[in-house]
Amino acid sequence: MNTEEERKSFAERVGRKQWIAIAVVLALGLGAGAMILRTAPPAPEAAGHSEAEGHADGEHHEEGKAEGKDEHGHGHGEAKGHAAEEHNEEEEKKIAFTDAQIQAAGVAIESAGPARIKTTLQLPGEIKVNEDRTAHVVPRVAGVVESVPANLGQEVKRGQVLAVLSSPTLSEQRSELRSAQRRLELARTTYQREKKLWEEKISAQQDYLQAQQAMQEAQIAVANANQKLLALGAAPASSALGRYELRAPFDGMVVEKHISLGESVKEDASVFTISDLSTVWAEISVAASNLNLVRIGEPVNIRSSAFEQAASGTVSYVGSLIGAQTRTATARVTVTNPQRIWRPGLFVNVELVSSEAEAAVTVSADAVQAVEDKPTVFLKVPGGFMPQQVQTGRSDGRRIEVLSGLKPGAAHAASGSFVVKSQQGKSSATHTH
Repeated sequence: MNTEEERKSFAERVGRKQWIAIAVVLALGLGAGAMILRTAPPAPEAAGHSEAEGHADGEHHEEGKAEGKDEHGHGHGEAKGHAAEEHNEEEEKKIAFTDAQIQAAGVAIESAGPARIKTTLQLPGEIKVNEDRTAHVVPRVAGVVESVPANLGQEVKRGQVLAVLSSPTLSEQRSELRSAQRRLELARTTYQREKKLWEEKISAQQDYLQAQQAMQEAQIAVANANQKLLALGAAPASSALGRYELRAPFDGMVVEKHISLGESVKEDASVFTISDLSTVWAEISVAASNLNLVRIGEPVNIRSSAFEQAASGTVSYVGSLIGAQTRTATARVTVTNPQRIWRPGLFVNVELVSSEAEAAVTVSADAVQAVEDKPTVFLKVPGGFMPQQVQTGRSDGRRIEVLSGLKPGAAHAASGSFVVKSQQGKSSATHTH
């Protein structure tokens, strides 16, 4: 009996322990399930289940604060993330340069500021000889060339002998002069004798007057013969009657020569062209639409298309007619040429100011570089430069107007900015690889 009671008592104790264990396991399972349901996102429900849709606004607000969100539901971590991304982008764009590197590369730092922008008009032109200081030398008498001291390209002085000719025509003119001089001597002697006889009442007054008239006619004949020789450019007195010396009319250069030793030349043949190249003409072709901008007295700059050379001058002539074929008018600028740099036949570009205005923000022309086919200025920042795209306006070749993208006083790379652009290309290649 005792044994059977003990078994029942043991069975009852075991049963109670199992139930307690089962209850504990169930409680733990329910607790875990509740935690899982709380952390999992709520499933979409029908619009009518208002009780399952949410909690009070105050609870949302408190939960948002507890979870690190602001009133709009955006996390503070998100804002910090955007700031970090922007900072990283700026660091990637920045072109690293130390002050020592900037100085070694010859990059000049300037500040954007106001300037007066002159809009220029460029017109094609050509250097030509100054026709007012150019002479086509002709002999004025036919003859045979005995000598040619002057050479092509030689600088000659006024009165210098260019060539010597032997001319029969000139020989006749000098002979005529000498005959007239002899007749004048005889007429003068006769006149003096008749005058003395008339004064002494020996001869009639009529003889005296006839002698006076003959002497005056002889003087006219001598003067006429002298004038003919002077018109030919020949000296009246010469040991050789037919010797003709062709001389330079002014200081200049022999730019053309069409005469040689032993050649027979005519009196109207252009044997030399002498030009004073200390001044030359720049002839400009002006389209009809630009004629109102090209005025006499307008200052211009002339630049060579063949070499680095510039000169200044003023418009001295504007043609009144427009060419039927070219539909352009001709304008002219007189250019001083003391070093003989501007040679006739040289093509040039002529610049004149078409308009002039103040610009609020400008940079030097060297400061603007093309990056991805867009005008860019490299701003100076700590540790290097930052590329800044800009919108450009007018330019006069030295300064460029910046319409947007740059503030007045902004420090930037001016001359030598191409070095910064080159470094930017290397940095981009490094990031790509």
